[in-house]
Amino acid sequence: MMRMFLFLICAGMVGMGMNAREEDRDALVKKGDLVPEFVVEMFDGKKMDIKDLRGKVVLINFWATWCPPCQEELKRVEKEILERFKDRDLVYLPISREDTREQMARFREKHGYAFPMGLDPNREIFSKFAKSGIPRNFLVDGEGRIVYVGLGYDKETFSSMLEKIDKVLVAHERAK
Repeated sequence: MMRMFLFLICAGMVGMGMNAREEDRDALVKKGDLVPEFVVEMFDGKKMDIKDLRGKVVLINFWATWCPPCQEELKRVEKEILERFKDRDLVYLPISREDTREQMARFREKHGYAFPMGLDPNREIFSKFAKSGIPRNFLVDGEGRIVYVGLGYDKETFSSMLEKIDKVLVAHERAK
């Protein structure tokens, strides 16, 4: 009986560890934290300061051209984020980690992407958010607080992120 009890306790501890998502271990910012300050150079050469987006809901997406899950996630962005939320107070801010402008240009041309994208070739911005792992998403509310942290891509994770975006936008619109 005692062995069974200890087994269940150990199994529960292992289970909790296995259920703890990698972003909890590798993320440097968590839900409830203020978004770190940064300025990102966009593909078109303009600079975007996260401070200038205060008052809007912002989805920061860290990705790379060489990352297959990132590519799968990006395929859904135009229709399921940009079109779905186009008349809402959402800014989608994809930031390419470790890619050069030339790599991004080839990637954008190959896939037909025209939406704004930021560059973080030396991981300077990414290193304020996490140690490793992409695609990685941070949803920031109008007050500048992180309200969602996501790592990796699969259909279920993407769908739950869309639901969270919608809920945060509804709350944001009601607060105006």
